[in-house]
Amino acid sequence: MPNIKSAKKRVKVIATKTAQNKATKSALKTAVKKAYVAVDTNADNKAEAVRLAIKKIDKAAAKGLMHKNTAARSKASLMKRLNASA
Repeated sequence: MPNIKSAKKRVKVIATKTAQNKATKSALKTAVKKAYVAVDTNADNKAEAVRLAIKKIDKAAAKGLMHKNTAARSKASLMKRLNASA
């Protein structure tokens, strides 16, 4: 446990940011899974699901939760599967 006041504050700040990052990553994974399921089952809302997943991927990359190349690869994979299903 830290003794210095600033170190104690950093522990609190890091805990808050970790919780927020975890929630954002979880929401991202859920959106991507829903998009893949929508495309695979040829659902009516597959384009909308992919659009929302890409939006979440872009936000995660902008916040630094995901490397920009990983984000680009994920988006390309989603779009490739969407276009193949059409």
